[in-house]
Amino acid sequence: MIFRKSDQSRDTALIFLVAAVVFTLSLWPMLRLASEIIAPNGQLSDSALRSALSSTSTWVATRNSLITGFGGTLAAVILGSAVALLVSLTNIRGRGVFVLMFVVPLLIAPQVTALAWLQLFGPASPFLKMIGMAPELGSRNPLYSTTGIIALLGIQYAPLVFLIVRAGLRKLPRELVEAALSSGASKWQVTRTIIVPLMTPSVIGASALAFVSCVGNFGIPAFLGIPANVLVLPTLIYQKLAGGGPSVLSEIAVLSLLIGVIAMAGILCQDYMARRRDYRIASTSLPAAPFELGSWRLTVEIACWLLIAVVLVLPMFGLLLTALVPAFGIPLSWHTATLDNLKFVLLDHAGARRALVNSFTLSLAAAGFAVLVAVPLGYLITWRSRWWTRLLNLAAELPYALPGVVLSIAALLMFLKPLPVVGLHLYNTIWIILYAYLARFLVLALRPTITGLHQIDRALEEAAQVAGAGLLTRLRTIVFPLVAPATLAGGVLIFMTAFSELTVSALLWSSGSETLGVVIFSFEQGGDSPYAAAISVLVVLITFLLMLVTNMFARYLPDGVLPWRD
Repeated sequence: MIFRKSDQSRDTALIFLVAAVVFTLSLWPMLRLASEIIAPNGQLSDSALRSALSSTSTWVATRNSLITGFGGTLAAVILGSAVALLVSLTNIRGRGVFVLMFVVPLLIAPQVTALAWLQLFGPASPFLKMIGMAPELGSRNPLYSTTGIIALLGIQYAPLVFLIVRAGLRKLPRELVEAALSSGASKWQVTRTIIVPLMTPSVIGASALAFVSCVGNFGIPAFLGIPANVLVLPTLIYQKLAGGGPSVLSEIAVLSLLIGVIAMAGILCQDYMARRRDYRIASTSLPAAPFELGSWRLTVEIACWLLIAVVLVLPMFGLLLTALVPAFGIPLSWHTATLDNLKFVLLDHAGARRALVNSFTLSLAAAGFAVLVAVPLGYLITWRSRWWTRLLNLAAELPYALPGVVLSIAALLMFLKPLPVVGLHLYNTIWIILYAYLARFLVLALRPTITGLHQIDRALEEAAQVAGAGLLTRLRTIVFPLVAPATLAGGVLIFMTAFSELTVSALLWSSGSETLGVVIFSFEQGGDSPYAAAISVLVVLITFLLMLVTNMFARYLPDGVLPWRD
């Protein structure tokens, strides 16, 4: 009996520890952010609100955020939904490789995507010079515009829409499609009257996530918008923080909450639209049989691979060529091609070397921490479902659901002063970036863990519980070994996402704590595009190699854990 009481106390302590971690990473920063604009008497702080909301730049940036957010979302939904319908409903060949290549842009950092496209279309583009189509030096890059931002946001998040819509298409009831076809309806009529209406919830949900991602994106508007003086709220916050420092934190706290309000408005709008009609189906069955394309199949397949060439191959090729030129504007040939840019960023530039080490260490630490926390947290959410476990799940999702700039400002406010009692000072150190990574990316390991637990028979864990094994013992010896492939795959996703991240670290870095995303941004802002391209090529290569290596172990993973796995 003494052992059982001791065992129960350890279980309770573990549950409280997990809840405390979630509170520290999710709820505490949001509460600190809210408190910054609320006076001690509970009223809104007039000075912070007046300073932020009376500025013309605030409303110009808000308008630009809404325009690029809606425009990028529309482009992503059209492209992502069309590709999802094509991949899921037709008999095209090479589906697995096509899906892998189409999803790659989502896993490449936005600033790398922006840099690749800038180097493809700019007047100094090595690719355009090679084919004799380069505009005159000094010509304006057409991507430096609102339209350019919208186009690249659409390309960046079309794979996100694709993944969500394709997941919905996999649940499409086969009998409805076959009944319509047997009644004489054409494939186009079936798609228009049955498939598309049933996919409405998936499309609406994907639209909400794409909108939040577009509004909170920093890399693309920073690379394309700042040179064209097209500021959105994240880039406005960056400029104010860079120019005013901690003295403007209250004002930018209001701006970050404004971003949060816009993002949450998009989510609430999605929820309202989804509730207007009942999209439930009466039964489930095997996925619908693919439509035979017949003589059109080769044409459709060529169009699919041309799409991959446009959205992935050409920009990455342009990026590689820029990394090989000896200096900006020099035509690339066998005589001028050089590896000096790669050598410089890897061996000679102290900041780039430091950023590589910092990004690797931060990404690995965030991935390792998330793997350790995701298993007990996923266990509580999945196998010990209570009202408070649902709150834990929502709290863990919050830092990732909101734009990254909101979390960055909250972290700055939290750690501007030393922590009480312990006196620990995290401001202007690498540890504040690590905290933000831990908070933002935890959910990327939690989701596949929950998916894996739903697909595991609980009999072994229940038998161990009956035999007297405590929660920690069951987690260590039974649950973790069973769910490890899914959780570790989530850790790999975190590493790839955090390795070249910019949105969070752009506001938190200081001298000595640079990350790869920050160095790429600094090189491009300073006019050193070949160096920025060289680092970006390394980032893309590492990301793609990790995708391929993880794909080798896909057969050991539950369905849906690897987003690029068909």
